[in-house]
Amino acid sequence: MGKYATITEALAVVKSGDYIVTGLGAAEGREFMTALHTIADKVKNVTVSNCLPMGAYEFMVNPAYKDSFTTESWFYTPALRKAHANGNVSFIYNHLHLAASKRLSHRKPDIYVGIASEPDKHGYVSLSLSNTYEMAMLRAAKTVILEVNPNAPRTFGDVQLHTDEVDMLVACDYPMPELPDAEPNEKDMVIGKLIADMIHDGDCIQLGIGGIPNAVAASLTDKKDLGVHTEMLTSGMVKLAKAGVITNKCKQNHPGKMVAVFAMGPKELYDFIDDNPSVAIMDGAYVNDPYVIAQNDNQVSINSTIEIDLFGQCCSESIGPVQFSGTGGQADTAIGAQMSRGGRSIIALYSTAMVKNKETGEREETSKIVSTLKPGAAVSLSRNDVDWLVTEYGAVCLRGTSMAERARLIISVAHPDFREQLTKEAAALGILHE
Repeated sequence: MGKYATITEALAVVKSGDYIVTGLGAAEGREFMTALHTIADKVKNVTVSNCLPMGAYEFMVNPAYKDSFTTESWFYTPALRKAHANGNVSFIYNHLHLAASKRLSHRKPDIYVGIASEPDKHGYVSLSLSNTYEMAMLRAAKTVILEVNPNAPRTFGDVQLHTDEVDMLVACDYPMPELPDAEPNEKDMVIGKLIADMIHDGDCIQLGIGGIPNAVAASLTDKKDLGVHTEMLTSGMVKLAKAGVITNKCKQNHPGKMVAVFAMGPKELYDFIDDNPSVAIMDGAYVNDPYVIAQNDNQVSINSTIEIDLFGQCCSESIGPVQFSGTGGQADTAIGAQMSRGGRSIIALYSTAMVKNKETGEREETSKIVSTLKPGAAVSLSRNDVDWLVTEYGAVCLRGTSMAERARLIISVAHPDFREQLTKEAAALGILHE
């Protein structure tokens, strides 16, 4: 009990020049981050690393604090995209399974701040909702501060540690941040059904977040004995598990268990994983390692992208050179799935988007399938690692194709209004000779 402290006492640990790491998403130390700006007059050049932060924290978004705090993030949110213009927000390049090890080779944290479940009778807590990089950073940090919360699910996997390894425990009682389910629209359901038709009984799946993954989950209710080895555990998977669709009985690695790096969603998800030994929240360096992913036969990876060019290059995290989100585990899971015996990797996207015309200010329909990516665009998944491509106009397999074959296949699932222009642009680039 002597380790319990107030937020004020925890903040007093921070000194100028410190490097602080907090957890991903709902695993971040919310109370600490909310109050961090209150010590701005006492510190300078403090760096905070986060990933998919759930809050628009003052230290992070208010330019008045830029001399005191810099944010370096593994994955941007709307708040970080806006704050980037302040000049003290920067993106950390990474593949998720190497996020911790590469960062630690560059810089070790002075302080780790995150959430934890309440200590059990043996003095152990659970890091609860994420082990993307949290345990690795915690072990390397000079000072460990955990916000202990009765609302934090007690999860299993490799997220348990004894309070002897913690320097400060801060008692909190805020609800876990929820991520509402995105309701699938008509396009989502068309794409979801196309993908569901590619998934077979006994397959092991990885899904992401958003309308398309939710539509995929909703379209899998007639499948049997699916397994889960995924980066993000979603409420769609929980619904399938409750319906008996997901049993994990056919998995070669961790049979009987849903394996994930982190969980984020509505309260239904948090209630399901709480004290549930069939769910394992495990180290991102392990779960997202392509060689580990490949240990399960028939692994199916389903991801999305912002735009794809006729070479098959996927830009999934930036709009031109402007960072929009993050690399995450897209390459990890896509490559791992293709290494799996019988595995498949799927990139799904709408064929078009409504984009504001800079000259007129009006939104106009633009193809998300392009002849070449925008200048400065990040290639999140290389042309060598793309497998299946799905839009509302169909599904095409790009595995093993030549440049010309691939371009024709990609154009075939573009919006019909853009196919002729894409074909002309492909000819101008020397991809097609027509």
